[in-house]
Amino acid sequence: MKPSVVGIDLGTTFSLAAYVREGRPEVVRDENGVALIPSCLSFHEDGSVLVGTAAKARALADPQHTIFSVKRLMGRTLADLQKESQLIPHQIIERDLGRNRKVLFVKIGDREYTPEELSAMILREVRQRAGNPTKAVITVPAYFNDSQRQATRDAGRIAGLDVLRIINEPTAAALAYGLDKTQSATVVVYDLGGGTFDCSILSIRDGIFKVLATNGDTFLGGDDFDRALMNHAAQAWGFNLDQKDPFLLQSLRSRAEEVKIALSQNEATDFALTYKGQNYHLQVSRAQFESLIAPLVDRTLEKCRAALRDAQLRAKQIDEVILVGGSSRVPLVRQKVAEFFGKTPHTDLNPDEVVALGAAVQADILSGTRRDMLLLDVVPLSLGIETLGGVVDKVIHRNTPIPARATTRYSTSVDNQTAVILNIYQGERELTKDNQHLGTFKLSDIPPMPAQFPQVDVTFLVNEDGLLTVTAKEQRSGRSAQVTVEATHGLTREEVDRLIEESVVHAQEDFDARRFIEFKAKAEADLRHTEKALAETGEILDPTQRETLEKCRQELLQAMQGQDVDRLQKAVVAFGKATLPLAEALMNRVVKQALSGKTTAEVDANQIQ
Repeated sequence: MKPSVVGIDLGTTFSLAAYVREGRPEVVRDENGVALIPSCLSFHEDGSVLVGTAAKARALADPQHTIFSVKRLMGRTLADLQKESQLIPHQIIERDLGRNRKVLFVKIGDREYTPEELSAMILREVRQRAGNPTKAVITVPAYFNDSQRQATRDAGRIAGLDVLRIINEPTAAALAYGLDKTQSATVVVYDLGGGTFDCSILSIRDGIFKVLATNGDTFLGGDDFDRALMNHAAQAWGFNLDQKDPFLLQSLRSRAEEVKIALSQNEATDFALTYKGQNYHLQVSRAQFESLIAPLVDRTLEKCRAALRDAQLRAKQIDEVILVGGSSRVPLVRQKVAEFFGKTPHTDLNPDEVVALGAAVQADILSGTRRDMLLLDVVPLSLGIETLGGVVDKVIHRNTPIPARATTRYSTSVDNQTAVILNIYQGERELTKDNQHLGTFKLSDIPPMPAQFPQVDVTFLVNEDGLLTVTAKEQRSGRSAQVTVEATHGLTREEVDRLIEESVVHAQEDFDARRFIEFKAKAEADLRHTEKALAETGEILDPTQRETLEKCRQELLQAMQGQDVDRLQKAVVAFGKATLPLAEALMNRVVKQALSGKTTAEVDANQIQ
């Protein structure tokens, strides 16, 4: 079955899709039953790109051209990344494109890519696995601001998707969780992913999912657990991470992730690394790891405490706690969450898949198939206008249900003022310098009037995606202006449209380039394995088999030097057939060894019949 509409969890570490079949959500899996696609990209010198598992496998071999955790760059500025840029092996730059608009780029070789473009490549991979649906609901962390939501929607459009809705990850998880619930409940969704943390409190009543409050941190997740281990090991071994050695950073990151996962099952494990010909070892206990991440886990609980306060609830009034995100598997996290809420959290739903399942349910609702459920979400951060003295006057407050509309009246501060500049901010602080600047627009051609005489009504409208439109109207003259807010550090509509057009124009070219890379990788692996097998059992082949194998090997090597993907595919298939006698001989050798109880070195290949 190829669904026309899917739910997509675009994650920091992994991404996946799900769809509804016969009333039940199911995740999309490949032929091996794998649902998760690593949110990883690896670039070759010719500009072609590997995405997912194949890209992750190249992380250590080519760290400078392998990109991960793109989600943490979405809707950001370089200043936002100061704390973690030290541990990012690839080069991140920011360009001022004029009109106070800055755009972040990841530099790979001699090319530069925006986070939206990189995320679109991941989304295309997810879309392709799902059978190339045309419509999708995409999830984002509940605490994503307007800029980050816009960037996610843009990435979806660049990937060729009609993005029906942007919904919050914990809300999606609650949708999946609440499918079979018949009783009313107040639920907390604790969502700790690879790069972000959210705590959302919802009430579920008669099929209505109402978000009461949300809080979180878009710079807090499993990546930070990894970084704590990286810094711990680097300090123990005397490494200077300020030098930003790509191989060292990628090696530390990869091994730290493995150590983190191992410590969820074991009381201790070995942090081992080979760097510049030397082997480094460090025994890490679960207790040590927990002491490193305890401040990070405590930060998540502070966010939970704030969400409870906004919802005017106490922990004991929560009926259910749902754990979401791969990092929620860490034993210390589960222990602390259980202690904080006074109840054992639910872990029956796969924390890696539940968000995508909920997004599929929302996609089903929007397509008109499901009518027994309704989702009521909230504004995650307050929205306001800059007033005199750099103060933010909040127009829509956080945790206001969406869609939301609010109007505030302003006036001019000097006589005969004919224009008003409106600066739009998002955040909870009182001063503009401490909040996120979303955009600026101008209301002009106001007739000259004394100060305080004009009446300018400013209306904020937040739609179902959490995206903001601002209108301003001077009531006496009737002059008005409107803007759909675009971040001062994001892509413009024209830039997004250009990228969409380029993706269509180069679709076949990109597809062929990707196929060539995949066949070339398979060819390299086949050649390696064949060379090893020839060294062990090659003498069993007769002269004709030897000649055929060598002929196919030469054709394969020549095809790998060109760019003809069809020729390479045929060469890979032919070489595979030519190696079958060798594979059979090797299998016979293994079977004979197993039956005789001898080691490989003890088995004489000449004895194999």
